[in-house]
Amino acid sequence: MIRVADIDGVDINVESLTIRRLKDSKLPGRLIRENSLVIEKSGGGEKQLVGRAVLGRNIRFDAICSNFMAKVDCGPTLDGLYTSYLLQAAYSAKLNEPHIQQTTGIQNLRVTDYLNLKVGIPTVLEQRRIAAYLDASCAAIDAAVAAKRRQIETLDALRASTLQRVVTQGLRPDGPLVESGNPWLERIPAGWSLVQLKRIAEVHGGLTLGKSYEGEPVVEYPFLRVANVQDGHVDLTEVSTLEVPPAVAAGVTLRAGDVLMTEGGDLDKLGRGTVWEGQIAPCLHQNHVFAVRCIEHKVVPHFLAYVTASRYGRDYFEATGKRTTNLAATNATKVGAFYIPLPSLPEQNELVAYLDAEFGRLKAIQGVIGKQIDTLTAYRKSLIHECVTGQRRIGEAELAAAGVAP
Repeated sequence: MIRVADIDGVDINVESLTIRRLKDSKLPGRLIRENSLVIEKSGGGEKQLVGRAVLGRNIRFDAICSNFMAKVDCGPTLDGLYTSYLLQAAYSAKLNEPHIQQTTGIQNLRVTDYLNLKVGIPTVLEQRRIAAYLDASCAAIDAAVAAKRRQIETLDALRASTLQRVVTQGLRPDGPLVESGNPWLERIPAGWSLVQLKRIAEVHGGLTLGKSYEGEPVVEYPFLRVANVQDGHVDLTEVSTLEVPPAVAAGVTLRAGDVLMTEGGDLDKLGRGTVWEGQIAPCLHQNHVFAVRCIEHKVVPHFLAYVTASRYGRDYFEATGKRTTNLAATNATKVGAFYIPLPSLPEQNELVAYLDAEFGRLKAIQGVIGKQIDTLTAYRKSLIHECVTGQRRIGEAELAAAGVAP
């Protein structure tokens, strides 16, 4: 059984498909052919999630669509590939939305009403010419977008390797290294030390939710949850509040400079965090978010945050995290036992300044590439719209320019 997501591309992973039995009488309405259009008619979330259509031309075996999809076979006056682009344009223009019904969190498309939309259709010969032109043009655009996404991935890898090198070797990687005597990081630069986090900072647990304070005066405070603490930044889009006595709040109030670290979640997110800059004051933190308070004359908060974000830090928390079926967790003891490669305070500040500048530069480059991807994506949508609506006519010259034989 095939879903829209399974055939929205060239390669189909047959092993990932679901096997279903189907009565012979229902087979004609569900069997997907090369010229069959498959429309996603049910789904959760936003209305834009339903109405997407793809052509079954990449299927090289017998397959059926699920009952969450609608199969449409094009007749002799409609080219399947052209019609798939026509429906792509309709989907991008959100023409599906007026024909969507909401039922218990599920979006359902009234397919018949949606397909009764009146549109201008050219001759089959022109449909095929438009489809060929769009196929070649979109393939070129998609290749350009894929190349730019690879550039972003390369910059991500450069960021990770730079972070690992700087927090474990400093800015002079060719400088002398000495044995640390610790299996987590066997060699460190001369003049550095390898110190457990509990020796240079205090690990503070947060507020356990659900406690009753009946009969006590309470005050409403904002507080941070795990969802607010992202890798390298704090997401304050949605900040919850709760009412607790001021005396209780005093013990779990964040201070500017606290390094926030998460206690649980996906394995690769254990210990992730960032520096709290005092964006909200006062602000509390729940028990699943640790506030690591650095001893000022020993460690710089931003340097500590960079160490925890490095491959070295990720390896430690992934190796020591307690795993369950779907989640993992750490605790204050394991956080405190984390060995920090520690240069002098002036060098820590130097390394932080270097990483801030370097990552700012990489982020700016990625921002430019991201805008280029947005431009290409928007152009692809407008090109399809112009071609299927007749605003752009496709002749032999256009086909030749796209590398398509007339």
